[in-house]
Amino acid sequence: MEKLLLAIDIGTSGCKVTFFNLDGEVIASETKTYKTYYAEKNKVEHIANDWWDAVCISIKKIITEKNINTNNIKGVGIDGLGWALIPIDREGNVLRNIMIWLDRRAEEEAQWMKKKCGEKRLNNISGNPVDPSYITPKILWMKKHEPELYSKTYKFLNSNSYIAYKLTGEISQDYSQGYGFHFFDINTGKYDVDIASELGIDLDLFPPIVNCHDIVGGITKKAALETGLKIGTPVVAGGLDAACCTLGAGVLHVGETQEQGGQAGGMSICIDTPLAHPKLILGYHVVPNMWLLQGGTVGGGGTLNWFNRELGAYEKQISLEKGGNSFEIMSKEATKISEGSDGLIFLPYMAGERSPIWDSNAKGAFIGLGFSKTRAHMIRSIMEGVGYSLEHNLKTAKEVDANIDKLVSVGGSANSFVWTQLKSDITGKKIDVPLSDHATTLGAAILAGVGTGHYKNFEEAVKKTVRVVRKHNPNMISHEKYKKYYKIYEGLYGNLKDTFDQLNSIK
Repeated sequence: MEKLLLAIDIGTSGCKVTFFNLDGEVIASETKTYKTYYAEKNKVEHIANDWWDAVCISIKKIITEKNINTNNIKGVGIDGLGWALIPIDREGNVLRNIMIWLDRRAEEEAQWMKKKCGEKRLNNISGNPVDPSYITPKILWMKKHEPELYSKTYKFLNSNSYIAYKLTGEISQDYSQGYGFHFFDINTGKYDVDIASELGIDLDLFPPIVNCHDIVGGITKKAALETGLKIGTPVVAGGLDAACCTLGAGVLHVGETQEQGGQAGGMSICIDTPLAHPKLILGYHVVPNMWLLQGGTVGGGGTLNWFNRELGAYEKQISLEKGGNSFEIMSKEATKISEGSDGLIFLPYMAGERSPIWDSNAKGAFIGLGFSKTRAHMIRSIMEGVGYSLEHNLKTAKEVDANIDKLVSVGGSANSFVWTQLKSDITGKKIDVPLSDHATTLGAAILAGVGTGHYKNFEEAVKKTVRVVRKHNPNMISHEKYKKYYKIYEGLYGNLKDTFDQLNSIK
């Protein structure tokens, strides 16, 4: 009887469900997309039922099509997007659409928080900047603009705890998602009573904090009927998708750094002490007693997805005629262009930008276009712009002595040899690439395996499940050339900030 672990990933664009064996091999995987609602300026939401429907449909489909014996499923792990506000009433009903991390409507509330408590003080406690993307300003926005719904709220949940609740009926809050609250002390892992009181937030609205691998409950009869899972199957609390992805990449030790190339981009540096930087993101790793210093950018693989969707008709046609996919074709086109794209620089601020500039008004831009530039120049400059944004975050982390030994690249863009080598050349860092397409769900599965005792510890789990399939070493000649272009890239935001603000002010 092969023992299986089930992982559920609640992402920005869809839900991914993956079944693994204890060696980390994928038995089956299913992805179901759902809609992101852009209601008005800076208002970006998901619908909770869409998440749950995607979970149920995906699990049932795999169990049926692969004829999986549910007795073999030994644990369920969950990961999910960060900074999602999910208010439920006492009956477990979600009271409003979910404000996700892209939602920036709470700008006024974020500014009020800075004045009320002091930005430096809030950063010292939470280890994070005060920005409308975070959960705290969203709570204050709801309290001000939707007081009736706020008064009905029994608990606030995050993405993975909501799915855990739907599966088990138990309410939880894990350490790794605590970074979304500015009244969560990143040093102690406890809620700060004084900060919460000053902000007018009742701590009774938040569940007790548990380890990410702690079992919070078993599959209920109702959830079993909806998902096809066996009643009583243990479910662990789970954690933040970026932290689970970091674990699934095999990043456990100080200095190891996960580089994320999914829809959004970013990096997660593993540290054993909470090194806060006011321009970066600090949270608990899903591994106990470790932290992650993170840089989160909106410009990751989504930048090339945008180009493919809007301007990729040529690549799509070639893929239809000759096979392959349009992203592989774009990677090949990028190799025809030299480092720096002959002076074309792309700013990947496609939905404002998070770290390290934290500006909702920032815009994407090509700088250096001319009649000599081709589609291939644009493709390579997009890849380089994402690489520059990674370097920007890594350089910022160095300011608090967060040392980076090597990068481990995961996500869709890690499948591109060209893009990964380009990032290695820009940063001057070695990059390992594990089997990356399932790194996030593998991390969630490892949590379930450790929590249920099927792995002795995280070291054993990673050794057994994570396999590096490709290594990249930086071309230092290219690196020296990129340093010149990066210096220009770094200065562009400051030069264009007023322009971005002016563009945003036009109604």
